[in-house]
Amino acid sequence: MCRLLAYHSPKPTTFNQLLGDDFQSFVELANQHCDGWGIATSSSSKAKLYKEPLAATESDHFETELAASDSAIALLHLRWATPGLGINQNNTHPFTYQDISFMHNGSITPTDCLDSKIAPEYLAIKSGTTDSERYFLYLLTQIKALGFIDGVLAAISYIKANCDYTSLNMMISNKDTLICLCLYNLDRVPERFKSTPEYYQINYTTINGCVVVGSSGWNQDNWSELKNSTALIVNSDQSYKVVNL
Repeated sequence: MCRLLAYHSPKPTTFNQLLGDDFQSFVELANQHCDGWGIATSSSSKAKLYKEPLAATESDHFETELAASDSAIALLHLRWATPGLGINQNNTHPFTYQDISFMHNGSITPTDCLDSKIAPEYLAIKSGTTDSERYFLYLLTQIKALGFIDGVLAAISYIKANCDYTSLNMMISNKDTLICLCLYNLDRVPERFKSTPEYYQINYTTINGCVVVGSSGWNQDNWSELKNSTALIVNSDQSYKVVNL
């Protein structure tokens, strides 16, 4: 289980610059979500990625990489590994391909249930053992066939109808567009979160023309809730819409 944070800005910025002191309350979630962290930016033709399989609060590189990730679009992930999935570099989020970056909070079972639907060219680049990476590769398959937005929505529709999952919550971007999904199964909430079902809640806000989207559990006063079974699509001009799934 993981924490997700992303923004889409009209000009390059960083998480620290956008969120100020509130950002530290998100970073402190790494004390529990301590199995890895990563940051990806997608403001050019190729995504830039840095990740490590340890807690962000224990990393010697976290602050440096944050400061260096000055970008119009960025994704930041704090990992709490699903039991049975290894804590290593290849399983650490985000995952990237060309200008596309992706991160996930939840689980899809069995882990390989999407393999037959992933195009061979994408299955061949799989480097880890997670369901999350396979989720990403299936999204790439549909994006190639249908385009970025239509491909993402088609992939989500298929997984929702055909796979067993706790949560499909994810954020994916290319150099122009950010899509954030809130889709979780209340009947499958892990035992450790039964008393806090808001764990899967995703919220969003605007700050100085930037759209910021994040998982729950830290200071998000006056943010709007992205309802379960909806997606937020943020365009290149930072206009956005919420679509029902």
